[in-house]
Amino acid sequence: MQGRTLKFTLKDKAFIRWLHVAPLDAGIVLFHKNNRNKLATTYTPRYEDVHFVDATKPVWNYSLFTEEDIRNFQQGTHYQVYKLFGSHRVTVLGKEGYYFSVWAPNATYISVIGHFNGWDPDAHPLFVRLERSGIWEGFIPNLPRGEAYKYHIRSADGQRLDKGDPYAHFWEKRPYTASITWDLQYQWKDEEWLRKRKKHNSLQAPWSVYEVHLASWMRPDKNDEERYNSYDQIRERLVPYVKEMGFTHVELMPVMEHPFDGSWGYQGTGYYAPTSRFGDPQGFMALVEAFHQADIGVILDWVPSHFPYDAHGLYLFDGANTYEYADMRKGFHPDWNSYIFNYKRGEVKSFLISNARFWLDCFHADGMRVDAVSSMLKLNYSRQAGAWEPNEHGGDGNLEAIAFIKDLNETLFRDFPDVQTIAEEATDWPGVSRPTFAGGLGFGMKWMMGWMHDTLNYFKIDPVYRKHHQNKFSFSMMYFYDENFMLPLSHDEVVHGKSPMIYKMPGDDWQKFANLRLLYTYMLTHPGGKLLFMGNEFGSTSEWNYKSELPWNLLQWPSHSGLKDCVRDLNRLLTSEPAMYENQFSIYGFEWIDLSHRDECVIVYRRKGKDPAGDLLVVLNLTPVVRRDWTIYASGKSVWKEIFNSDDKKYWGTGDVYNPEVSVRLVDEAEDRYEIKVHLPPLGGVVLK
Repeated sequence: MQGRTLKFTLKDKAFIRWLHVAPLDAGIVLFHKNNRNKLATTYTPRYEDVHFVDATKPVWNYSLFTEEDIRNFQQGTHYQVYKLFGSHRVTVLGKEGYYFSVWAPNATYISVIGHFNGWDPDAHPLFVRLERSGIWEGFIPNLPRGEAYKYHIRSADGQRLDKGDPYAHFWEKRPYTASITWDLQYQWKDEEWLRKRKKHNSLQAPWSVYEVHLASWMRPDKNDEERYNSYDQIRERLVPYVKEMGFTHVELMPVMEHPFDGSWGYQGTGYYAPTSRFGDPQGFMALVEAFHQADIGVILDWVPSHFPYDAHGLYLFDGANTYEYADMRKGFHPDWNSYIFNYKRGEVKSFLISNARFWLDCFHADGMRVDAVSSMLKLNYSRQAGAWEPNEHGGDGNLEAIAFIKDLNETLFRDFPDVQTIAEEATDWPGVSRPTFAGGLGFGMKWMMGWMHDTLNYFKIDPVYRKHHQNKFSFSMMYFYDENFMLPLSHDEVVHGKSPMIYKMPGDDWQKFANLRLLYTYMLTHPGGKLLFMGNEFGSTSEWNYKSELPWNLLQWPSHSGLKDCVRDLNRLLTSEPAMYENQFSIYGFEWIDLSHRDECVIVYRRKGKDPAGDLLVVLNLTPVVRRDWTIYASGKSVWKEIFNSDDKKYWGTGDVYNPEVSVRLVDEAEDRYEIKVHLPPLGGVVLK
């Protein structure tokens, strides 16, 4: 019937329901005889209106797929497959139940097993589609919400496998591994946030991100790793804390379902489900919504680089290399003992890009931090000579992964232009945060790993010797404008024997805290986004341990509570002073004022916004020597006032060296140049406005 016009009188639009004139993937469009404008949105007949559904069997033949869906899925261009695959509550011929669909191209038989049928592999077999798509599907009537299930799969070589649903929205709490029938119905109340999100997530907006591992931020019992706070309890405690601390965003370490706590979420099996450790999907939605109502954005840590070999997961899903590369020179990750997605396969691309989109669409996430991008880009990543094969051009780039990353970013920014994608990428790969049309990978930002390593190495040095290493401090601005950088002090820096932040600092206790306040002053006033891992804000004295909670008892001591207050005030300074963020990725936003005093280890730079009257001077004294009447020469402003001092008594500083009044004298009228004299506290940072 495609391309033909049918003439009939329509008094009731419901009349069209009995009109069996179109194939499943074709719609019917209504026109008035004297007006060629459409009277209604294209109507697509229901499956049961067009096809015979055999309701006598335990599983009914039913489908949500159109021919176009199949084509796009296979080509890697279907970005909403979560609406089709998995388990979905639907009504067919007046019966409520669940529709199941799963991609398993190497299977010879698939059934749904669960408590509802005694885990009988023969009770509820699915139907395989006839166009060789590898999709199995069917509808089970009267199946309620909350039923545990798996797919029983028989492979071409005779294996019998019981697998969780790759597209399930809810899973059993570990150590159990079944998927659960569920829905994602939720009445969102974050419309105001979504309206203003574009401004909040702009590259010309302040970014101070609090990185959180939900299980170990706070526990019901700090010594019991088997007990967790619920999403509701996390919401009641975490959201006010992040708000009070002045962070603009939270970044949640992977919340996607994962079987092993020790993977921190980075070895996932349930890509389409928030972990059941803390409750159901609606609980996680309420948590995201609460952050939004507090004007805090939510970034999700996402892992498209690898997945584990758990028997119920994606590895050898249907007895063959379905989701992973078959060639283990590309398909196995030696660092993490896990498997690498086959980015060349269209169905896998659809799975992954849909997954990222799913979290933005269904859970209102405000961005994705993409883990281990370097490992995706490089064929020789962590591989010795002979353990990898060059690409068709003789290079070491994974061309398929590169194409996938570009498609990913183009899709997300097209559909959600008010979010950000952030790459954890540690090499010198060019254009990571440049648009794809300019030859880049298309991320919004990139972690500045070089800054992190250089800065930590510098601050570990005894101040007596820092004068010999000033280049470590200043080198970041030599390449800062190559990318849109985010400065990270993440979980990776406080685990595996690297020591907590406070013990990376040299000197006695007072000097350690002064150094750390100075480091954070430098970090928060440096151009770019910022990220700080939980516990770093108050100087945790132990390495992060996922089995416990943060040592909140430390806040009884003024050294730790003072550090916390310092971070809070730095965040407030960041968000209240446009000079700190308006031009943060522009050459017009930063200027070195003084790098010439190596021996004294005093460094001065200027932060500039759109209004010169709001410019800031940042003065860092990187030794424990008090320097009074320190002279600075700067142009453009005749009046300067101290607005922040990391040595303030309320931060556990001395409180003795501050600038109630800043002396300013005109020395060159033609150049509008002024002499500024300030008192510099020991191991302290001063911000002037």
